[in-house]
Amino acid sequence: MIVEFALTGLLAGYLAGFLGIGGGFVVVPALTFFFLRDPQTAPWAIHMAIATSLGTMLLTSLSSIIAHHWKKAVRWSVVRSLAAGLAAGAVLGAAIANSLQAESLIRVVGIFAVLAGLQLILGRKPIGEKPLPGQPGASFTGLVIGAISSLVGIGGGALTGPWQLWHGVKAQNAVATSAACGYPIAIAGSISFVFFGLRGDMPAGALGYLHLPAFLGIAVTSVFAAPLGAATVHRLPPELVKKIFGGFLVLVGIRMLIGFQA
Repeated sequence: MIVEFALTGLLAGYLAGFLGIGGGFVVVPALTFFFLRDPQTAPWAIHMAIATSLGTMLLTSLSSIIAHHWKKAVRWSVVRSLAAGLAAGAVLGAAIANSLQAESLIRVVGIFAVLAGLQLILGRKPIGEKPLPGQPGASFTGLVIGAISSLVGIGGGALTGPWQLWHGVKAQNAVATSAACGYPIAIAGSISFVFFGLRGDMPAGALGYLHLPAFLGIAVTSVFAAPLGAATVHRLPPELVKKIFGGFLVLVGIRMLIGFQA
């Protein structure tokens, strides 16, 4: 399956650079399908897919962040204000995923993603556009985004992106900053999934819930694809980026509403 992992990484990496996400909405469903085909990994298919998705972001997000940073597009003050909440939320999300069914929450987020995407596609200005909140508000926002993102194996760009746009951040800056915000989620989430998955009956090649062959296959190719996606963003006008981002969110929301097929 190494070729399938590599191809998944190429697409996930490009989306990470282009949309400021960690590629989770590509990696999680793809790995779930791959793992379900193997009797050894099938019992933990979704958990391992989410954990491995977060793990690959440790490299994918880093490559994307560097590409955006060189273009001076990352608003590091926003990243700093959200980071602690994002990391704490990622641990919480992993704990919930380890112990509870997540279908209801995934569907709630799916509805949110569809509505946010439609708003961007239609080009309507957010109602009551306000400055970014202070530290308490940012910490709480980070906690919620981190928990949801870790729970479903994404870098949080589908949530941090619209949140920034609603607060008047330019589209390209929102995409770049979302990529950087995904790193605290990736670190805390992947470590938590490794810890929660430490058990004696896991299949060969697994470190906790993290599937090492899939991690390596996806991470290597995604690192090369992320700068290409980042370069595409900065060659497009802001309104077009918003519409593309909106279309992505609609597709993400539909997939969440349909749910994982285990």
